[in-house]
Amino acid sequence: MGLSEASGPSDSQALLATTEVMELKRRDYHVERPLLSQEQLEELGRRGSAAGTRQGRTWFQCSRAQARALLLRRLPVLAWLPRYPVRDWLLGDMLSGLSVAIMQLPQGLAYALLAGLPPVFGLYSSFYPVFIYFLFGTSRHISVGTFAVMSVMVGSVTESLAPDKDFLQALNSTVDTKARDTARVQLASTLSVLVGLFQVGLGLVHFGFVVTYLSEPLVRGYTTAASVQVFVSQLKYVFGLHLSSPFGPLSLIYTVLEVCRKLPQSVVGTVVTAVVAGVVLVVVKMLNDKLRRHLPMPLPGELLTLIGATGISYGVGLKQRFGVDVVGNIPVGLVPPAAPSPQLFAKLVGNAFTIAVVGFAIAISLGKIFALRHGYRVDSNQELVALGLSNLIGGIFQCFPVSCSMSRSLVQESTGGNTQVAGAISSLFILIIIIKLGELFQDLPKAVLAATIIVNLKGMLLQVKDIRPLWRANRVDLLIWLVTFVATLLLNLDLGLAVAVVFSLLLVVVRTQLPHYSILGQVPDTDVYRDVAEYSEAREVPGVKVFRSSATVYFANAELYSDALKHRCGVDVDDLISRKRKLLRKQELKLKPLRKKAAASKGTSVAIDVNTSDGNIDSGNVGGFKAKVSTENELQDTAASSQEEAKAPDVCTLKALGLPQPDFHSLVLDLGTLSFVDTVCLKSLKNIFRDFREIEVEVYMAACHTPVVAQLEAGQFFDASITKQHLFASVHDAVIFALQHPGSNQVSPVLVTKF
Repeated sequence: MGLSEASGPSDSQALLATTEVMELKRRDYHVERPLLSQEQLEELGRRGSAAGTRQGRTWFQCSRAQARALLLRRLPVLAWLPRYPVRDWLLGDMLSGLSVAIMQLPQGLAYALLAGLPPVFGLYSSFYPVFIYFLFGTSRHISVGTFAVMSVMVGSVTESLAPDKDFLQALNSTVDTKARDTARVQLASTLSVLVGLFQVGLGLVHFGFVVTYLSEPLVRGYTTAASVQVFVSQLKYVFGLHLSSPFGPLSLIYTVLEVCRKLPQSVVGTVVTAVVAGVVLVVVKMLNDKLRRHLPMPLPGELLTLIGATGISYGVGLKQRFGVDVVGNIPVGLVPPAAPSPQLFAKLVGNAFTIAVVGFAIAISLGKIFALRHGYRVDSNQELVALGLSNLIGGIFQCFPVSCSMSRSLVQESTGGNTQVAGAISSLFILIIIIKLGELFQDLPKAVLAATIIVNLKGMLLQVKDIRPLWRANRVDLLIWLVTFVATLLLNLDLGLAVAVVFSLLLVVVRTQLPHYSILGQVPDTDVYRDVAEYSEAREVPGVKVFRSSATVYFANAELYSDALKHRCGVDVDDLISRKRKLLRKQELKLKPLRKKAAASKGTSVAIDVNTSDGNIDSGNVGGFKAKVSTENELQDTAASSQEEAKAPDVCTLKALGLPQPDFHSLVLDLGTLSFVDTVCLKSLKNIFRDFREIEVEVYMAACHTPVVAQLEAGQFFDASITKQHLFASVHDAVIFALQHPGSNQVSPVLVTKF
């Protein structure tokens, strides 16, 4: 009993609170304020010029604080390394760095092969750029180094500019591999320097936003097509074939046809080696997926496969007994730096820019994903500089262009990596291999490296699944994905990317040229206006048309905007104006003789008055009287004609001319979607005012953003006939004013809007 009594007051309070909340929800939203034109809004809100930034001034000023901030911004390691929590993060970074290095070793060897270079240069590209990024990068989790897409782009350049046929020996028609590899290394290193220069330059001028022109569907379609290119390029190593390595448009088709034609020449030992290595790698990856929760780090399947394959190849003698192609000589130690070849710049500049943009797009997209997940910020411009310096300095030390790898980045994050200390540790591990252990992999079969590449393509190849969700969500994005995919497959990586970017930008222009135009109606008992075709309860306000476009109006769609407006209003404005002008010209022709006659009679009256004198008044009395009478009659006619001319404005109305009148007296243009205006838009808006006023419809504008108003002012849009009192804060303000002033240009300063 006591329990029920105790719980009674609390239940009553809860019920009361619930009732109050429901009552608040039922209350109507009610605001009473003055009706606001743009002029009144500026006066009420005390609009002033936006505060200008002083950044331009501070660029030319120098102080100790600014110098320190610039140093920390350009060399981020000085900002975070002194505050590095050794006890909390060092163990995780060491474990992560070791795990990444174990993946980096086989991938570096394999992706160098993909770039058309000796495998050891993949190890160089896994050391120098990684350490440079440790100093200059802002992302804490991406793993910089060799990447399949970048490698195949480099391979397309090296194989096209230094093909095998240019190095055939005259005696036995075999390829001089040493001379070919030297030429290709020089091409790749020079290409890396150019890529770095592009990236550093774009980063310093704050062009990090350039990657925004590569939308996600475009990047995913491009990387999917690139993975297909990578897969096809490795078939010659899987089957042990010697191909002519075609390049340029349709090279993928030619390569597949050549592989099919030469399949009977396949080396059985090479095929078996590739299949066994591929099966082992797939099994290890499946085990890693299933035992992910129970393993402190993923099983190093690639490293174990490389070590096992090298041991078997050395012990069994795969090259001598079965003709399996192996990596061959791997020099010990680091190569000295070499200057790039300026003579190659002209040949490589286009490919360099393409590789620079693609590499940065991949790196920044992954970097932002990890930054969002872990709650820190990635500076896109500094990332561009960091990646550029990695490629620039790496190119001087015989590296080829790099970016970041998705698979290694995920491993670096999942194994406890917290900073780029993990990247530095992985690069030091690679350095040890280059100096001491590299020669141990001389007997590694190239088929194993090809199998490693193909197995690692799984994630990118599965991006084909994007087609179904894109079909459901946005078919325009699906079109971009498909065009990018097909263009990259058929036209190769460089031309394919160019076609994809141009197509996506053209698609943006086309979409702005085909926006959704609508006539708005008022939702009952609200100040909300919506498309009457979509909202059944929305009703057009009698006598007022409200028109809106879903896109901004500029030179590409200004004419379409005007045409759509005239069409949606239900009045053939141009025809009505033409008929009105024809009738007015006819009236003008009728009045012209009367005006001439009035002018002539006015001249005769003056002449009689002047020539009349007292001397002949008697003799000319009768004539003078007649002259006065006729003159007075003509003056009366002239007065009548002048009265008709005074009444001309009434005669010029559509009703007086017998023309049909529009069923609305006011037009409101909802300009809330405008983000900017150009000179073509300004002229188009002025023409709309002129044309609709000619058919006795007053035009108002509403909901312009302040930057757009400033652009209207700068373009001298407002004048005596179009003032800021024709521009209103909202559509509802404009509609209320139009209802209170049908067909009037007078503006009342004190009006009240209630909603």
